[in-house]
Amino acid sequence: MTLGYVHQRFNRRLNATPLPRDLDEITCVDTANEVSPEQAGMSQREVDAIWADTIKLYRKGMHPMLSICLRRQGKIVLNRSIGYQRGDAQSEDAVIGDLNTPICLFSASKAISAMLVHLLAEQGEIHLLDPLSYYIPEFAANGKGYTTIYQLLTHRAGVPGLGEGVDTSLLFDREAAVAAICAADPIDDMGRTSAYHAITGGFIIDELIRRTTGLTVQQYLDRYIRKPMGMRFFRYGLTKRDIPKAAENRFTGLPLGPLAKTLKNALGLDYNEVIPMTNTPEFMQAVLPAGNLYSTAEEASRFFQLMLNYGRWEGEQIMQPLTVHRAIQESGKAELDASLKVPMRYSPGFMLGGSPAGIYGRNSRYAYGHLGLSNVFCWADPQRDISVAILNSGKPVLGSHLAALPRLLFNIPKHCAPVRDMDAKPLDFINAPA
Repeated sequence: MTLGYVHQRFNRRLNATPLPRDLDEITCVDTANEVSPEQAGMSQREVDAIWADTIKLYRKGMHPMLSICLRRQGKIVLNRSIGYQRGDAQSEDAVIGDLNTPICLFSASKAISAMLVHLLAEQGEIHLLDPLSYYIPEFAANGKGYTTIYQLLTHRAGVPGLGEGVDTSLLFDREAAVAAICAADPIDDMGRTSAYHAITGGFIIDELIRRTTGLTVQQYLDRYIRKPMGMRFFRYGLTKRDIPKAAENRFTGLPLGPLAKTLKNALGLDYNEVIPMTNTPEFMQAVLPAGNLYSTAEEASRFFQLMLNYGRWEGEQIMQPLTVHRAIQESGKAELDASLKVPMRYSPGFMLGGSPAGIYGRNSRYAYGHLGLSNVFCWADPQRDISVAILNSGKPVLGSHLAALPRLLFNIPKHCAPVRDMDAKPLDFINAPA
């Protein structure tokens, strides 16, 4: 039995993506926009080290396509993609992805949707401490009358799932989904229980925008963020014309075993059913504010650069500095999330980093961003002045990536040394343009 044969059997068991020997064949580099590392306060060695960790992660075969964009001090130092939009090295009809291939952010969409709610507050349409039932009276059913918009954004609205045995078709019937959420019994009508709202919060955000502005969540996103920032994609779902351009999602890695139940509790849906569904035209054309914003890595990084700029992009004030400030302030100390079964630290809209370590690496207490199914990471770290997006089409939970992924996440902050004393330097929003 040869070593190559053993390796092939191991990869088949892991459901790994077949890769070519020469990864340069499937790699795309943004030579037009990447600056020399010195212009962004980094060295070539540091940038090369981050890219090397990205390659190591990709070589594990868990992500058919992987795209990364890293901005430092507002400048792009890495914007690269590697892999297949569709198929793999053994497919006759494989399509190689590139920098303009849109990838679904899944739950990282929540961060963008949350900022739409903060914009509503900035515009005077709502107040975050108002009860949701003030705008959506039906939401008051079964003791939810005092649940606030703020609690929804911090995963404390008491309606984390769509219920037991839910039919996936409910995801594509907005009115029925809103009605089901409004009629649901809360797990805690006092807002004391942190329980990740995987899908439900997005439907309520859409309904809130509709009832206060007359716009859909898609129209509101287009008007106030996507178009002013010149985004090509960055929208919920895709147009029929763009569906063929999107990266195809693939379940990779080992069978989930006992983890399947935990993931079903968190998602409200069976994980093994979710991945095939995400490649259907129905999902790709749907509007799911909590789970299907499509973006390139550069666009996602651009959004988090907007956040680092306290709402300013290329001379235009997209949102006010205080709006950004309110959105990234922690809502409480880290505590066990009843849905995810791990300690989480939230702001009204974001998953926060931690010290001595967190989801965005070591000593990342000031970082804020969001994770997406299952290895999508988008975040900003004001202490290091970086905005990062790591997008992928592989959806492993247990697999050969479990060492390589943390290495990449931890080495990004390691190679991007802090440039701001967060305790001593005055807060940026005080002198930011109004």
